Amino acid sequence: MPFVFPRVQIVPLADHQVSFTIAGKERLRWHYGPQVPRPFFFPLVGPSGHALTRMGHPGAPDHDHHRSIWFAHEKVLGVNFWGDRTTARIRQKEWLCYQDGDDAGVMAVRLGWYDGHDPKELIEQELIVSVSPGPSEGETLVELQSTFRPTGDSLEFGATNFGFLAVRMARSLSAFFGGGLLTSSTGERGEPALFGKPAKWMDYSGPVPGDRTEGITYFDHPDNAGHPAVWHVREDGWMGASACRPNALTTTKAKPLTLRYLLWAHAGEGEVKKADAVFAEFAKRPAWTVRKSMKKHTAFEAAR
Repeated sequence: MPFVFPRVQIVPLADHQVSFTIAGKERLRWHYGPQVPRPFFFPLVGPSGHALTRMGHPGAPDHDHHRSIWFAHEKVLGVNFWGDRTTARIRQKEWLCYQDGDDAGVMAVRLGWYDGHDPKELIEQELIVSVSPGPSEGETLVELQSTFRPTGDSLEFGATNFGFLAVRMARSLSAFFGGGLLTSSTGERGEPALFGKPAKWMDYSGPVPGDRTEGITYFDHPDNAGHPAVWHVREDGWMGASACRPNALTTTKAKPLTLRYLLWAHAGEGEVKKADAVFAEFAKRPAWTVRKSMKKHTAFEAAR
């Protein structure tokens, strides 16, 4: 029987990278090399084939820690894991599974958060990434589930705007440097109306080459602590769900903190009705788990 290639594939590459492809075309790439302070995704590709995210701020050289899509936090027991100018580092310790499939491809990895002084990690982050085709041709859904397990009995993530999942948009999609527009689930638009306000989701859409409009909608799962999230959004092309604004969050060995987010790389402008439909589907999905596999030559697998 001839081999049938799954529609969605996870392809490990040289130099500590992993490519997520749909029908043979790359939609997302994971970078976890030791040369950077923390792993990140770049690029997230839109339906037209152009990157919807960028590396770094378009006008501020002190924001090179803005690496497209990444996980970080500003206040972990007084340690800043957000910027590049501290000793804090996040490292991938091991991958657990790469699963291809027709409906979705899934990667699970373990990350360690280190303060740079003690070789023992403060936190282990289990990250599960599911990539699947979006509602329309060429669109992509990226589901991100993180579980933060402290090495001690408990650990506090301090109150801050900065954490946990950050997205830096491509220059042309930002409101200030390009022609982009911010829209939230409330229907309000623009940074002044949206900064520091709660919403189920946030959208950043704008022009891409070829006289098209595309964007990313960023969804906060209703099971997340503090949902609906308070949003840190900027006209310069930045958005992040502030899980620890205004209150700190605690994770424990007995009950580790799990956060679930969804990114939708879509065609057209952000539309409340369409985004609400995607949110409703995301809200119904059960969480992922990683378990030992019963399959030959396979150590772990991810399942709902």
